[in-house]
Amino acid sequence: MHPSLDPSVEVAVGVLQRADGCVLLAERPPGKPWAGYWEFPGGKIEAGEDVRTALSRELHEELGIELERGYPWISVDYAYPEKRVRLNFYRVLGWHGTPHGREGQRTSWEDPQAVGVQPLLPANEKILHALRLPAVYGITHAARDGVAAFLPGWMRHSNRVCA
Repeated sequence: MHPSLDPSVEVAVGVLQRADGCVLLAERPPGKPWAGYWEFPGGKIEAGEDVRTALSRELHEELGIELERGYPWISVDYAYPEKRVRLNFYRVLGWHGTPHGREGQRTSWEDPQAVGVQPLLPANEKILHALRLPAVYGITHAARDGVAAFLPGWMRHSNRVCA
């Protein structure tokens, strides 16, 4: 981190994700730093706000939607040339309304595996990488116990559904 930069700015960011896996990206409007770059929607956390409250406000102001269902996901510290930010990402899986650019910005639903809009804000690369990872990883003792011994038990229990 560059020592002359101001202290980190706390930012609430929403990763809106539809059932088909696509995520919403928004283009930064003219007149704002990094205009024309694409990002996940969100903004600065104001004094006295927690992340969820700030995100709810920002989603309403930027996209005209109301946050319904979301949870804290990842925090990323990033040093842009002009400032440091702490990006507090929420996975947003439910909202009321239809997202649209209320500040004149374009929006686009994108497949995290093949994002078509460019350029992206540099801090978003880590988030896109995380979205490309499998949702569930299996951790087993198959290497220790042997695959032949492991598979029958795994097959017997793999049909369980957690409530």
